[in-house]
Amino acid sequence: MRAFWTTRGRLSPLPHKASSSSSSSSCVPRVPRLRRGAASGDAGGTASASASASKGKEQRRSAGELKKGSSPRQLIDLQPPRGTRDFFPEEMRLRNWLFDKFRHVSWVYGFEEVDFPVLESEQLYTRKAGEEITTQLYNFEDKGGRRVSLRPELTPSLSRLVLQKGKSLQLPTKWFAIGQCWRYERTTRGRRREHYQWNMDIVGVSSMEAEAEVISAIIDLFKLVGLSSQDVYIKISNRKLLQSLISTFGVSSEVFPQVCVCVDKLGKIPREAICKELVDLGLSAEVSDRIVGLVAEGTFEDYKRALVEGGSDESNLEVLKEIEGLLDILAARGYEDWIQFDGSIVRGLAYYSGTVFEAFDRDGELRAICGGGRYDHLLSTFGGKDQPMVGFGFGDAVIVELLKQKNLLPQLSPQIDDIVVSLDPALQKYTGQVASKLRSSGRRVDVVLEQKKMKWVFKQGDRTNARRLVILGQEEWERGVVKVRDLAEREEREVPIDDLV
Repeated sequence: MRAFWTTRGRLSPLPHKASSSSSSSSCVPRVPRLRRGAASGDAGGTASASASASKGKEQRRSAGELKKGSSPRQLIDLQPPRGTRDFFPEEMRLRNWLFDKFRHVSWVYGFEEVDFPVLESEQLYTRKAGEEITTQLYNFEDKGGRRVSLRPELTPSLSRLVLQKGKSLQLPTKWFAIGQCWRYERTTRGRRREHYQWNMDIVGVSSMEAEAEVISAIIDLFKLVGLSSQDVYIKISNRKLLQSLISTFGVSSEVFPQVCVCVDKLGKIPREAICKELVDLGLSAEVSDRIVGLVAEGTFEDYKRALVEGGSDESNLEVLKEIEGLLDILAARGYEDWIQFDGSIVRGLAYYSGTVFEAFDRDGELRAICGGGRYDHLLSTFGGKDQPMVGFGFGDAVIVELLKQKNLLPQLSPQIDDIVVSLDPALQKYTGQVASKLRSSGRRVDVVLEQKKMKWVFKQGDRTNARRLVILGQEEWERGVVKVRDLAEREEREVPIDDLV
């Protein structure tokens, strides 16, 4: 009695095996392979070849495609827009691996995940983000006449969520997010026009313990991916330190945001160019030179001396205690080797109000890996009530470059548990039932959807690192069993279908 296995595990009559003639008649004829650059014509037509070449550094080849009675079509540009990326399976495996590390650190620190639209109101970024970022926006007017922008970062969107919750938000709040961001800027190594960013933010804590917590999370992420304090370190400063310094030198506080933007360019453009920008803001050449010199090379003691000798009042000196307090907390957590004071860290975004920090590779070959700080006054720029807030943004591009450089990127291959294949065309439709039973037990299963030779199936097993082959043969199927071949051990056995897991 011929039978087949149903989803309920019962045996039912097996359909008659298809004749060889009917099987062969259903085969799709092989299509002749075209020469590279050739065009294909319809039946009865003649194939014509079309090729175009353009001189230059980036040659592109277009292929023509002829349809009956139509002109050749030019192949579209197959590359993504400049500064953006495609993610093929091998890249997606790596991206998911990194995102899993982001999520793991966030979860063990007790943070909850949030998300928000990629498209936001333009005002969210122009009210108080800084001149540089506003010139890098992907912004436009939508069909309703509203000014919108692709998000260049995540912090303003998170702030909008905080305001949206209002008084119902229980403080302190710990949120994290992973999302794609867009900035129209010059592309270099580790810098693209789109990137994914990991944010961790704490709302409602004014003490330095909040800064220490998010900095600790960054360090733990570094450890998790195999980096040590010999590879990376975090530079720490305070935005109020530069503000106290220019106040001591008699510079108006009104130009402080622009001074921060200028100072943030240290290491990116010559010091002389920064001094000139400061002079253009109204600072004297002498003061500009002193500020740039101190910010570029000054130690913590140099700053303390400059503030004391400049006659700073107690409020200006308070920032020194804040910096020392944060460094002490991080040292108590065992992270002394990972951190360093650096007065040149000011962050280019205008909403930072206190602590600022950035992480770098020790070799100095890459741009900042991540950056963050305190932004206690951001909510009021959106019309809300301010709350103490601390957080960071950590992009995917630079860390991947660094891990690649250190040979720390994992070799991630596709991993399939089982490949289900039918040796008989009449049994092909039951491969899905067998696969469903395996998948219900949590196994990753690939079904061979067409009749293939076993040589092809074994190659597929090698490509996907499959552990087993589950083979449906006519004689075994009639007895209610399948063959299971362990590809690593090269052992094969029969397993009742009902017992298959």
